Amino acid sequence: MREGHEVAEFQTLEREELKAKIDRGDDFVLVETLPESAFKKRHLPGAVNLDDMGKVSEMFPDKDAEIVTYCTNFN
Repeated sequence: MREGHEVAEFQTLEREELKAKIDRGDDFVLVETLPESAFKKRHLPGAVNLDDMGKVSEMFPDKDAEIVTYCTNFN
């Protein structure tokens, strides 16, 4: 761990759990990690695209935000 940085907590969500979070309107950021071309074709409702991990701090400045990432293609 780098000095001054906290380690984030990670957990795996099943598809049904993610759907329930979306349906309830839970407060979280849904992030698609595939290339922008795949995102433009299809993505989950409310998702934002992050295909450049170097932009994480810039796109998500709230260090306390719950961020859910996924990287499925719908093919």
